[in-house]
Amino acid sequence: MWHGLPAANLDSTAVKGLQMPVVWSPRHRGHAPDGGYWLGVREAGDEEPERGDGLHDGLAAAGATIVEPPDLGLAPIVAVHDPDFVDFMRRAYPAWVAEGHLTEPGQPHVVGYLFANPGFAARYRKDRRPATIRAELGLYAMDTMSLMSEGTFDAACSAVHASVHAADLVAAGARAAYAAVRPPGHHAGPAFFGGSCYFNNAAAAAQRLREAGLGRVAIVDIDAHQGNGTQEIFWERDDVLYASVHVDPADGWFPHLVGYADERGGGAGEGWTHNAPIPAGSSDEPWLAALDRLLQTVDAHGSNALVVSLGVDAAVDDPAAPLMVTSQGFGAAGGRLAGLHLPTVFVQEGGYDLARLVPLVLKALEGFESAGP
Repeated sequence: MWHGLPAANLDSTAVKGLQMPVVWSPRHRGHAPDGGYWLGVREAGDEEPERGDGLHDGLAAAGATIVEPPDLGLAPIVAVHDPDFVDFMRRAYPAWVAEGHLTEPGQPHVVGYLFANPGFAARYRKDRRPATIRAELGLYAMDTMSLMSEGTFDAACSAVHASVHAADLVAAGARAAYAAVRPPGHHAGPAFFGGSCYFNNAAAAAQRLREAGLGRVAIVDIDAHQGNGTQEIFWERDDVLYASVHVDPADGWFPHLVGYADERGGGAGEGWTHNAPIPAGSSDEPWLAALDRLLQTVDAHGSNALVVSLGVDAAVDDPAAPLMVTSQGFGAAGGRLAGLHLPTVFVQEGGYDLARLVPLVLKALEGFESAGP
């Protein structure tokens, strides 16, 4: 049951070293997109190997125990993604090379050039797979920002493996565990990728907790942007709640087309999707108030475990942030999440200002641990 926390606990002195295990894999380094295309213009990347290594080094310096996950194969991935999509992701880069695109047109990364919007692909039949990988890519790619390099598939698999292993640790009795992963995942849906996300790590962790016997699981997403992929995966399920606080897409922010408050789930899942969009530029008070409303929804859901999509790209000092949440706000959020008194898996999502990434992550995790069991 969520009862909140007294105000005095929200800014408690940080614990002496991070207590929860941190799951991290060096396989993340295989994903090296070296930028992407935004509005047709090539831009430098902010989701590169340096981000994952910085997480490792900063967390180790904070006293965290770093755990490397086992290779769990494709099972935890196809548990939340369409098998044909997963197979495409496995084949994409080798096929790109085999079809000669490294020299014609000289593109070293897999990048889309057509997209199967409903009108264009209305007559597409699944029994007729496109003849080229560049065309097949259009069935699954959401944008041109999310390039695929030689090691992207393995790195994306490793992020799922780390997240699922963190869920296994929690299912085995740990109070909490943190998956320090890249690439992030909450924009990846059942059969689409984009927004720097390839497979949905938080969804895989939630599914793993369900398979471990935890009857109902909540995913609370505090990334600055709504997790459209996670929402889609669980849209028609009542056993997994998706609840997100994020910048209002009506203000022109990614993912633009979804993330509104009237999106509430469908079928058996109707009423178990909760979006709390807040205006661009909002700071701690409205952000935490929206989070409080989501946590009450978790209580109403009767969740037995919690997955937190821990994005820290809402930070006030991040030049690309659409919100203005302070370090103290992230610490307070951690304390409020602890107030649910649920076994908890934290999964890293956004946060691309490398100088501030680890301090903000630690502030949230230490806020959780400082709140006590």
